[in-house]
Amino acid sequence: MDANDGFRELDRQECLRLMAKVPVGRIVYTRQALPAVLPVNFCLDRDAAVLVRTSASSELVGAIVGAVVAFEADAVDAGTHSGWSVVVMGPATLVTDPAEHARLLRTGPLSWAPAPAPQEVFVRIAPELVTGRELVGGRSLYGVHLPS
Repeated sequence: MDANDGFRELDRQECLRLMAKVPVGRIVYTRQALPAVLPVNFCLDRDAAVLVRTSASSELVGAIVGAVVAFEADAVDAGTHSGWSVVVMGPATLVTDPAEHARLLRTGPLSWAPAPAPQEVFVRIAPELVTGRELVGGRSLYGVHLPS
């Protein structure tokens, strides 16, 4: 941690452990040559890939499958001015293997916006680059460091 900024870099394992604790993150991708951000619920798969379950006809599937995207998850405690943020970057692919799809129907994330079962697909974001940082001992509203 740099004593001047209050942030601590997280290693890959810490990042994945923290991400597994939260149900919602944000996919960052390009839409019409502009940055776009979409909150989604997700889970981590056995290989630490980010999994999103959505409708096959969603605009998101068309925009991200085959592209390199970023996925960000975080947790913030406004009372203590502390928290963490993790970013996973990698290619987004559609799960097409029938056995893998069947497994994910049992173990993968449930979509919060239901679609008819035959219309649901899983998008996998490979964790090629995983970075994160944690804010510890944030400042109070009066500029005094809070205990960690």
